[in-house]
Amino acid sequence: MKTIFSGIQPSGTLTIGNYLGAIQQFVQLQEEHDCYFCIVDEHAITVPQDRLKLRQNIRSLAAIYLASGINPDSSTLFIQSEVSAHTQLGWMLQSISYMGELERMTQFKDKSEGKEAVSSALFTYPSLMASDILLYNTDIVPVGEDQKQHLELTRNLAQRFNNRFNDIFTVPEVKIPKVGARIMSLQEPTKKMSKSDTNEKGFISMLDEPKKIEKKIKSAVTDSDGIVKFDKENKPGVSNLLTIESSCTGKSIEALEAKYEGKGYGDFKQGVANAVIDVLQPIQEKYYALLDSEELDTILDHGAEKAALTANKNLAKAKKAMGLGRVKKKK
Repeated sequence: MKTIFSGIQPSGTLTIGNYLGAIQQFVQLQEEHDCYFCIVDEHAITVPQDRLKLRQNIRSLAAIYLASGINPDSSTLFIQSEVSAHTQLGWMLQSISYMGELERMTQFKDKSEGKEAVSSALFTYPSLMASDILLYNTDIVPVGEDQKQHLELTRNLAQRFNNRFNDIFTVPEVKIPKVGARIMSLQEPTKKMSKSDTNEKGFISMLDEPKKIEKKIKSAVTDSDGIVKFDKENKPGVSNLLTIESSCTGKSIEALEAKYEGKGYGDFKQGVANAVIDVLQPIQEKYYALLDSEELDTILDHGAEKAALTANKNLAKAKKAMGLGRVKKKK
């Protein structure tokens, strides 16, 4: 059995892209592995947040995790800020992180572009991300393509720590799904789907009502030739919709191309919409039942306690290896 860790920021309602690219994997992985799923709220504050909205988003994300099929009896679901070891090890890993490698992080460049001032936490948060992962002896980290660079840094920091101090940390492997790893915007299919997109037609929220889902997919950008064929370079919009339906139904791209052979984009888009609605409706029903329940609080309390047992044990080893703290005199 391998240990899996992954985290999602509570910065807004998740999209179908987040579900298909990440959470759907988590549900499958939890039955065969020891899984830690974290709501990384400390990463969220690297950019300005409304405190009340942030708290609401944290609870909402926890409910979405559970409604999507994360089983608290099989997995550990917890909030990052409720396990203090994350920030402690994050600071320790900053001390062995180099300015040059942090400057090369493309996400920092993207998020800081055009801004007069950005927080130092936005610059150093890959070290905190490494802490999240390394605290749990993580073997595999399932992520989208956009996080691959951060995972490489995590691997480098683990190896650097082990070589410089003591062999404490497991060097994790990256797992990127073959299908659904990168769901694109419905309006700009060369750009990743994002919940922060200013154009709401570009993304499908996991909490969108069926009529809204249908409307968004019917307005999705395709092309003028009317042929349903997977070709990322020449038909990015059609290819994106095929990826979405394939990920929702488990059918291969080839099978879907055959399904829509001789049919127009109207039938195609309706089929994609039906597939998305079939996936999201039962999740939404469970979500609203959990959102304001005591059950949700109990699950998160238990998850934080369980996570802290492992995290504190590995933090203590790392502190000792670095020479932090004091040696108590024997009486």
